[in-house]
Amino acid sequence: MLTAVIVVIQLLASLGLVFLILMHSGKGGGLSDMFGGSVGAAAAGSTAVEKNLDRITVTVAIVFALTNIILVLRVQ
Repeated sequence: MLTAVIVVIQLLASLGLVFLILMHSGKGGGLSDMFGGSVGAAAAGSTAVEKNLDRITVTVAIVFALTNIILVLRVQ
């Protein structure tokens, strides 16, 4: 039962990571430009929205890594 819950959390974290990474703007802009997140090249990454997006992405990545470790330890 616990393994199933962890797998669901990992699945949600992986889908969330894909979405969040695609939302980041790269050199030429990203999907975030489609939703009104376009900023100039000089200001890219310095807005509050970008900083919050970075924090959320790191948090979801940590959750994903922890669920991986937990699943590996449970399978052994």
